[in-house]
Amino acid sequence: MNKADLVAKMAEKSELTKKDAELALNSFMESVEEALVDGDKVQLVGFGTFEVRERKPRQGRNPRNPEQVIEIPASKAPVFKAGKTLKEKINV
Repeated sequence: MNKADLVAKMAEKSELTKKDAELALNSFMESVEEALVDGDKVQLVGFGTFEVRERKPRQGRNPRNPEQVIEIPASKAPVFKAGKTLKEKINV
């Protein structure tokens, strides 16, 4: 499902216009992005949690030359952890 499909599904379920559904989806995504950039996590009970995790620096291999060891710097990565209710619905 891509963004257009999701907007259409949201519009159908909420009886909003596609334009309003897209505005709501964009607002949600921007709000989550802002929270993560500010170092907050977003918890939606039953659905899941969006948060940022620190990744330690580590060594890796150059894909073009597997004998060459390269240093991979520390970074931050956004992650989503599914909530209990979502997991249960998927595993039915």
